[in-house]
Amino acid sequence: MDHSGHGMMMDLPPFTLGRGLEFSGDPFFMISCLLGLGLYGWAVVRLRRRGDAWPVGRTVAFVLGVLTVALVMCTKLNEYGMVMFSVHMVQHMVISMLSPILILLGAPVTLALRALPTAGRGRKGPREWLVALLHSRYMRIITHPAFTIPLFIASLYALYFTPLFDFLMESRTGHIAMMVHFLAVGLVFFWPIMGVDPGPHRPGYVMRMLELFAGMPFHAFFGIALMMASEPMIGTYMHPPASLGIDPLSDQQAGGGIAWAFSEIPSVVVLIALVYQWYRSDQRQARRSDRTADRDGDKELAAYNAYLASLRTRGQ
Repeated sequence: MDHSGHGMMMDLPPFTLGRGLEFSGDPFFMISCLLGLGLYGWAVVRLRRRGDAWPVGRTVAFVLGVLTVALVMCTKLNEYGMVMFSVHMVQHMVISMLSPILILLGAPVTLALRALPTAGRGRKGPREWLVALLHSRYMRIITHPAFTIPLFIASLYALYFTPLFDFLMESRTGHIAMMVHFLAVGLVFFWPIMGVDPGPHRPGYVMRMLELFAGMPFHAFFGIALMMASEPMIGTYMHPPASLGIDPLSDQQAGGGIAWAFSEIPSVVVLIALVYQWYRSDQRQARRSDRTADRDGDKELAAYNAYLASLRTRGQ
């Protein structure tokens, strides 16, 4: 019996990197990636034409984020992910942890707010709807740590250790829905932590780090549980195609190792981004203080010197 739900996958040859990069993956994600890149490019061009600058680094980050989604979903990797748990776990880790971080570093919401035209007084257009969504109660709920952290954790344990995963893997529609869910969960989890785009919650830098470390250990525990299992736990991958020549338990343990090791990568990327943002924020604050001092003749310093003089006068 083919537990993956895709009989045509039984004749797959052994996986090699060269074949794996063929563009034979999922059309839904291919169209979505092209659409995302097209809209982002249109917005950047619109800003440049009216004389506004947009950081090249943000564009590069967004493009890399979309390309990582395309790599795991729009190539032969996606086909092997249907029959090999280790390859599926690579897809999961990339699309839920690496891709969201890179996409968010591209500040797509900020770009949209700057590029979309205003509808005019008394009317509502795409920009006004986006602003309303950002300030809505719904957005405040789904980006709050009390919601994002449990959702981030449940996406692992409640999915893989219940029959829900096998049910979704029975069809391509279910598989697409699951991968879209992984990407969405990653975006809402990392959005307030990255703090690049405007949102309902903008915690301080220390709190963002705490939110990051509150979710990451559960990825490591999940991977260790798979690595230490003495028998296959995921029904979909219990009977891999004979042509692959893989042992399902060894493949599961390899997938657990990937989940365990991959949890470190986004932590490092996010920490670097947060430290850089923190540094830039302090630099901007220092420049604002300098400009204020130049405008008012440094009244704070003068007041402090007067205070010291008054203390000396009292002492005498």
